[in-house]
Amino acid sequence: MSVHIGAKKGDIAPTVLMPGDPLRAKFIAENFLSDVVQYNQVRGMYGFTGTYKGHKVSVQGSGMGMPSISIYAHELITEFEVRNVMRVGSCGSMQPHIKLRDIIIAMAASTDSGINSHVFKGMNYAPTANFELLQKAYENALKHNITPQVGNILSSDVFYGDDPDEWKRWAKYGVLAVEMEAAALYSIAAKFRAKALTILTVSDSLVTGEELSSIDRQESFTDMMTIALETAIQMD
Repeated sequence: MSVHIGAKKGDIAPTVLMPGDPLRAKFIAENFLSDVVQYNQVRGMYGFTGTYKGHKVSVQGSGMGMPSISIYAHELITEFEVRNVMRVGSCGSMQPHIKLRDIIIAMAASTDSGINSHVFKGMNYAPTANFELLQKAYENALKHNITPQVGNILSSDVFYGDDPDEWKRWAKYGVLAVEMEAAALYSIAAKFRAKALTILTVSDSLVTGEELSSIDRQESFTDMMTIALETAIQMD
């Protein structure tokens, strides 16, 4: 048992899906996994282990933001010997060709956070996905007739910013979308030699102003969940 995860050794699978929303974790467990056991409810951050097509898989909520996902990723990897972590979350599109419900696989994660500049004493560290996970996820998407966008995203510390046009600077350099966790996840995984990937569904567009409801974000992103689970069972 760790400080924030009330599980015992062996309760958590080597591969974990991490949605930010604990209710999305519950939705995945109830709708995709068999023989489900809930191993965590500390702070309402639900964690479950079950089987998908006969393979043991866990799903653990991470909360919002890089400090929160850093805590859970750190404990999963160092305390429970998790080797593969896939964030499954939502994002805001920064490009006109990327529409609501499109799938994005984050090859790299730029950030406006100081989380890595603190570690690297002001130098720039480039958080990147694990290539094996990325390649498998991309191939699994294509097998399910889903064509994902693959590229750089922005992990931001700020949800309600003062400058409504700040995102355009990132978009100019080809950044696909904005979310709030991937850069920290990739950095933690790299530090402890684990594998990490972020798969996102577009929930809103900074270009058009369109957005999906909170219920849609919680329960309807099944393409992303399928890609992640199909990838998970290839990592045994």
